[in-house]
Amino acid sequence: MSATTTYPFAENKYTLYSYAGCPFAQRTLRALEVAKVPHEVVEIDLKNKPDWYHLVNPQLKVPALRTPSGDILIESLVTSEFVADEFPESQLVSKDAVERAQLRLFVEIFSSRVIPNIYGTLRAATAEEQEAKKQALLDGIREVSKELERQWERPSGKGGPLWYGDRFSLAEVNTVSFVNQLVAPEYYRGFKVPESDEFKAFHRWFKEASERPEYTKFSQDDQTIITNLQKFVA
Repeated sequence: MSATTTYPFAENKYTLYSYAGCPFAQRTLRALEVAKVPHEVVEIDLKNKPDWYHLVNPQLKVPALRTPSGDILIESLVTSEFVADEFPESQLVSKDAVERAQLRLFVEIFSSRVIPNIYGTLRAATAEEQEAKKQALLDGIREVSKELERQWERPSGKGGPLWYGDRFSLAEVNTVSFVNQLVAPEYYRGFKVPESDEFKAFHRWFKEASERPEYTKFSQDDQTIITNLQKFVA
């Protein structure tokens, strides 16, 4: 039997190889949605990947984004930022270099301090490990909340409630799908973000983001997330 040498893609438009339940893939989905980029989605079953998928992404992960010219980009932060750069009219990022750097710092804080601790909280086996990871997760969200407060004091923040005031930006694109995942640590580990002043900005920001169509179109219901993330629970 000959090896597979072809794979499906859309002619003359972008093709996103994705999985609906993957928060990383949702980054690129939201970027394409906000930028109003014509595209087609090829859903990849991560438990039963198609034989041809290694031709798209040798790492066998999602997302992967094929451009109309045939270039294939991988990694969610790379693909979402590519969309922002390729379609500047989307205003996913500012034209100002300092403001873009400030946004990237916010995403970096979220990506390094929040995302790993969501899964770490679930993976922790002992009560002591669970408490340590829950505290680390809370500390990360506290830092995110402080960064939002700083941004809203800047002219580009416009006082909130989103990173750029009233518009959905790359800051939201690259983070909100993981806030959605906090229902799993709450369900399995009793984790809660307090309704205190130090988290006020975080709650205000996510409340606004979660009501936007850019969020709701790709978000999953709580029970689906809880079920999907059960595999991480020690």
